[in-house]
Amino acid sequence: MPTGVAIRDARQQLFDAAERVLLRAGATGLTSRAVTAEAGVAKGVLHKHFADFDAFLAELVRDRVARLEAQSAALRAAAGTGDVAANLTRALTDLFDPIAVSVVGLVIFRDELRARLRESRPAPGIPLLADAAAMIAAYLTEECELGRVAADTDAEALSLSLIGAAHLLFAPRESTPPPPEEVTKIVNAVLADALQRRLL
Repeated sequence: MPTGVAIRDARQQLFDAAERVLLRAGATGLTSRAVTAEAGVAKGVLHKHFADFDAFLAELVRDRVARLEAQSAALRAAAGTGDVAANLTRALTDLFDPIAVSVVGLVIFRDELRARLRESRPAPGIPLLADAAAMIAAYLTEECELGRVAADTDAEALSLSLIGAAHLLFAPRESTPPPPEEVTKIVNAVLADALQRRLL
C-alpha cells in the first residue's frame, strides 16, 4: 500500500486478516508478514499499532473474548425459557465457530502469547475456553435458581465438562461443525443427573 494513504480502522483490518490466515494456514502459518500481506498493508502498519507480533496476537485473543459478552447476555436471557439442553447446544455451537477453535489452538501453540495473556489476566485456564466456561456456569446457576436444574448442581464443574467435551468435538474439524445431534448428545450426557434430580 502506498505511504500516506490512510487506513480506516487498521486494527480491525489486521484482526480480520489474521483470522483468515489462521483459518487457512493454522497457527504455524500465522506470521506478521502473512497478516499484513492478507490485509494488503505494509508490514510497518502492524508495528505502528502494536509493540510486537505477540502483543498483536494478545489483542486478537482479547477481541475474541470480548465478543463473548453478547453471547453470554443472550444465553442468560434464555434462562427459564425453552429447553435447557437445547439452549446449551445452541450456545456451544455458536461459541465453537471455526475462528474461536483456531484462536484456542493458537493460544495453546504459542508460549509467548500465553505469557503475554497471563500478564493481564492471571486467572488460571486457557483464555476464551475459561471465559466460555464462566458463561455456561452463570447460565446454569440461573437455571438452578429457577428450579429447572437440580438446586445442588455444581455449575462450575458441569460447565468445565461441557466446554471440554465440546472443544474435543469441534477441534478436529476444519470448517464443518459437527451435526447438532452430536452436540446435543454430549449436552444431555453431561446434564442428565442434574436434570433428573430436579424432579425428585
